[in-house]
Amino acid sequence: MSVLSYGRVCLFSFVLLLAGHAWATGGRPLLLVGLDGKTFFQPEGSANGPNGNDGLAIIDISDPARPRLAHVLRLDTSAYGPPTNLQITPDGRLGLITSPVTMRQDGGNWWAQADDRLHVVDLAAEPPTLIETIRVGRQPSGLAIAKSGDVALVANREGCSVTVLAIRDRSVRVVADLDVGAEAAAVAIAPDGRRAYVAKNKAGTVGVLTAADGRWFHDPALDMPVGPGTYGLEVTPDGAYAISGNTGPAPSDGHADTVALIRAGTGRPVVIDHLGVGDTAETLAISPDGRRAAVAVVKGSAAPQASPAHTPGSAAVLVAILPEGRLRYLGEAPAGAVVQGIAFDPSGAYVYVGNYTDRSLGVYRVEDDTIRDTGFRLPLPGQPASLRGRP
Repeated sequence: MSVLSYGRVCLFSFVLLLAGHAWATGGRPLLLVGLDGKTFFQPEGSANGPNGNDGLAIIDISDPARPRLAHVLRLDTSAYGPPTNLQITPDGRLGLITSPVTMRQDGGNWWAQADDRLHVVDLAAEPPTLIETIRVGRQPSGLAIAKSGDVALVANREGCSVTVLAIRDRSVRVVADLDVGAEAAAVAIAPDGRRAYVAKNKAGTVGVLTAADGRWFHDPALDMPVGPGTYGLEVTPDGAYAISGNTGPAPSDGHADTVALIRAGTGRPVVIDHLGVGDTAETLAISPDGRRAAVAVVKGSAAPQASPAHTPGSAAVLVAILPEGRLRYLGEAPAGAVVQGIAFDPSGAYVYVGNYTDRSLGVYRVEDDTIRDTGFRLPLPGQPASLRGRP
């Protein structure tokens, strides 16, 4: 997430609900949800607390209308970064999740300081197990895994870099750390694996990375202006477009923010459209057919209640990606306070939204060009700070 100071901790108990049959991940659709236990949004504003209360929830979406909590691991993660710091490998066997920050106490206050860890989870084990934790860049925030499954990229905010990871079997290793010249909050890899895009959140730009001869390169001359507070970033399944979500210069300030459409399938990517979607477009997901995007819009729910920008809830906004290279607002449905992650199910018929303050996963149905709240809420044993499935 883009906001953030911290405060008092609320302990949650981790729930272990195992499936009654073996973890056959090859055919089972799963979501990963990062649970933050040290950052809170209270009526008077955001607050912070000590480490040791985070986790990773593994959600079974075999029944997409009624997801269920399958397992929870205790490990460190954080809301202090965008909601894209985790993902499942294409074969469904591994889950990667970063720890962007840890907390440091100074007197009576807790302060965020950059971490540099990435956890590797074996999702095929019964129960799922933490295999190892490796070191990447400083404040690893956004993460993306290539469709090939052998490469992952991690955007490092404080490190101003992108870490390149090699994935082989159950092993994940750092092979390079690429300087991108600015704070990097999210990254997305094109379907062919030869190009990637990096959100430079404070600069309000999206940079371009190119793979050649087994190495990745960054050309700052290709940086594109998309808008301040760039945290959401995804590429369409055909590689033709990329979309970024922008929280604005001051999130939850009451002013409308945008998503930007990038023509990506060309030698020089360019921004070709902007669409206003409401206050604080935190992150987004693109449907499996590439025709729509779902955007998690925080609105004023992260603002203190005394703020004129405060609203009690957020929204899940549905946007059309038109073939001629334009975005069109389709509609929205109400969501809980301080929405973070958002994801489609493999069919594209359902959208899942992480309601941070409400500690729940909301289920939405996409029908034609509308999005509606099904009313189903899956209670979570912590605050959902991030949400993702397979690439």
